Amino acid sequence: MTLDKALAHIRSIRPAQQVEAHCDGPCGVYDPASVRIAAEAAVSMTKKILALTPPDSSDAGAMAAYLNTVARYVAIKEEQAHLAKSELLVLWTDFFKPHHLESHPNLHEIFWKAAKLCSAVKVEVSAQHAQELMDAVKEVHELFWSVKGRDVAWYTAS
Repeated sequence: MTLDKALAHIRSIRPAQQVEAHCDGPCGVYDPASVRIAAEAAVSMTKKILALTPPDSSDAGAMAAYLNTVARYVAIKEEQAHLAKSELLVLWTDFFKPHHLESHPNLHEIFWKAAKLCSAVKVEVSAQHAQELMDAVKEVHELFWSVKGRDVAWYTAS
C-alpha cells in the first residue's frame, strides 16, 4: 500500500475536524517586545561604533583589535536590525487584519516606515536613524496594544 493510499484510508476512517483561527498563531503569541529588544540592541551597537576611536595606524596590534571590535559591533547591529525587521513583518502580516485598518488607517504606513528604518540602521551607522527606529517601534508598540484594548507602558532602557 502506498503512503497516499494509507493516508486516504486513515482519513476515511477518522476524518480531521475543521478548525479556524483568526491569527496564524494562537492569541497571546504576538507581542512587540521582541521588536523593541532587537531594535535596542541595534541602537546600542550603533552608539558603540560611533564612540570608537581608531588607534594610530602604525600600531598594528591596536589597529587589529580596533578592526575586530568594529567588525563584531557591525555584525551584531546588522543581525539585530534584521531580526527587528523580521519581527515587525510577522506582526504586520500575521497579527493585523483588514478590520484593524478601519480604526487605524495609517497602519500600513507605520509598519512600512519602521521596516525601512530597520534597513537603514542595518546598512548605516547613523544615530539619527537609530533614534527614528526606536520612535517607530514605540509607535508600533502603542498601535499593537491599542488594538488589543490595553494600555501597556513603553519601556525605556537606561
